[in-house]
Amino acid sequence: MEEIKDKKQDFRNQMAERLGALSDKVFLEKQQIVVDKLFDFANFIEAKIALLYLNGHWEIDTRLILQRALDMGKIIVLPVRAREKPRVMLYKIDAPARDIITDSEGQPVPDTSRCKKVPIDCIDIAVIPGLAFDEKGGRIGLGDGYYDYLIPKLPATARKVAVALEDQMVPAVPMESHDKYVDIIITDTRVIYKI
Repeated sequence: MEEIKDKKQDFRNQMAERLGALSDKVFLEKQQIVVDKLFDFANFIEAKIALLYLNGHWEIDTRLILQRALDMGKIIVLPVRAREKPRVMLYKIDAPARDIITDSEGQPVPDTSRCKKVPIDCIDIAVIPGLAFDEKGGRIGLGDGYYDYLIPKLPATARKVAVALEDQMVPAVPMESHDKYVDIIITDTRVIYKI
């Protein structure tokens, strides 16, 4: 168990080095390709209610997705971590500039005082963050297990899609029994369906 945790941390460090070696220009160009491919992706086009995330460092910038998806008429939902159960609550975002605030830890989050709660069983597609992925849908996130908790709560019909640079793909992600897979990975060079 400890050995796998160490391997995951090694992957996180390797990704930080690999992505840090890209120039800002290259990173932004590749990121834009990924975002454009998401908007051309049939499952995303057909989805009415999309669960997104507010990105951390080295993750695809979802602010590029938020407003564009709202302009398409999609209902956008963002998760909020809760200290107590349920661990995750979902909130509808209507106007990112108004509905997203900074929490006490300096992280962007939905303003729960103004945004409406959304039941998880309403989600049509979930865009899942991560730092490293493999072709089987394995993923390594930031290490808090937040999405490993969230993914199995999503409806079986909801597609779990990761957006990432091809540079974030690895031969095999070390997985533990509680780790959850994504169905599809959209990179700047291909779309990978879990095999």
